[in-house]
Amino acid sequence: MPSYIPIEITAIDEDGFHLMIAVEVNGMSARMLLDTGASRSVFDIERIKRFFADKRPDFETNEKLSTGLGTRDMQSQALYLDELKIGELLIRKYPAVVLDMGHVNLSYSELDLSPIDGVIGSDILMKYGAVINYGKMQMRINKRRVKMRSVPKDKAKPGNRLL
Repeated sequence: MPSYIPIEITAIDEDGFHLMIAVEVNGMSARMLLDTGASRSVFDIERIKRFFADKRPDFETNEKLSTGLGTRDMQSQALYLDELKIGELLIRKYPAVVLDMGHVNLSYSELDLSPIDGVIGSDILMKYGAVINYGKMQMRINKRRVKMRSVPKDKAKPGNRLL
């Protein structure tokens, strides 16, 4: 049975929109940007600390540099979240990527918008068969992983379907 999550539309200036959803990280509310073009879900290095109120987060340096969010060589860190809850989907021991998203939240602040805790990307959206319904302003996501047929990198071409 899928879960349905309301989507909040945030206007960015006069020329675009960001889609936001509410999730829970370690039992606390978090505000996340939906980004179907992001290969991974990521969390802001400063804002993630509040989800570890009773202990200090245990960051590990990620050897690979991350791309996106306005740069090609951003240093990332990794840690495990005890729980990531999206609607009724509960992911335990989620291996989170953590980046400095200060520039994103600074831009939001300059537009008088609330900060974001991170980005929900394709790793979760595809794995759990998420569908965004703009008419109903909601996202449907499965509570269990869906079977995906992957395309080997040597055969990946624009237009190849993964499902």
